[in-house]
Amino acid sequence: MILKKYDVTEKDLLVPASILIGAILISVSIYFATGKLGWSGSNSVAVKANDAQNNAQPTAGANVKITKRGDAPSEGSGKVEIVTFSDFQCPYCKQFFTDAYKQIKSTYIDTGKATLTFRHYPLPFHQNAEKAAEAAECANRQGKFWQYHDMLFNKANGDGTGLEASNLKKYASDLGLNTNKFNSCLDNSETADIVKKDIAEGVKDGVTGTPTIFINGKMIVGALPFASFEQEIEVALKK
Repeated sequence: MILKKYDVTEKDLLVPASILIGAILISVSIYFATGKLGWSGSNSVAVKANDAQNNAQPTAGANVKITKRGDAPSEGSGKVEIVTFSDFQCPYCKQFFTDAYKQIKSTYIDTGKATLTFRHYPLPFHQNAEKAAEAAECANRQGKFWQYHDMLFNKANGDGTGLEASNLKKYASDLGLNTNKFNSCLDNSETADIVKKDIAEGVKDGVTGTPTIFINGKMIVGALPFASFEQEIEVALKK
């Protein structure tokens, strides 16, 4: 059998190549339109949201009215209201805690210029984050949220180590909490609904990653340097 030889030219390849490129572009457009492509920034990680939420949600720099939760842990009594949505397994939240938060606390919270409220936003792909949030609320029931908050960020790692149930119970013991009440609270997921309500509030307010901080309602996303928060707080103090 004799096979006829054909010369393949650039013109021959142009049509199928164009079809392939067109198909790729259409696929990407469909994925973005349906919200099936997630993203992660250097200081935040997005979670999936439906189209209606994406269209309605505010973005960084927007002013948002946050619905308060009466039993949400807060510290300070100043005129500037700072609300942080955070995740105890998030490495950028730990970075915010280590750097900017400590300076915000000493400069504005401890001096009576600002009030900081903590809200939970455990990301779904952080396997131990939601249980850690529940544990923090169990500690909150005994009046030691902030001590427990500090313990979690100091001990936890981004891979979830340091946030296993045994760790969460040990931290409660180390802080002198009533361990029977704490362990029962944690084992029975008594504070799970509180965490879920915070997540729902965060979604409503446009939170898509952690940490997300609101200063008098103005959204700031990511573990930014203290100077970025200082600038916004100083503006808020002058109003």
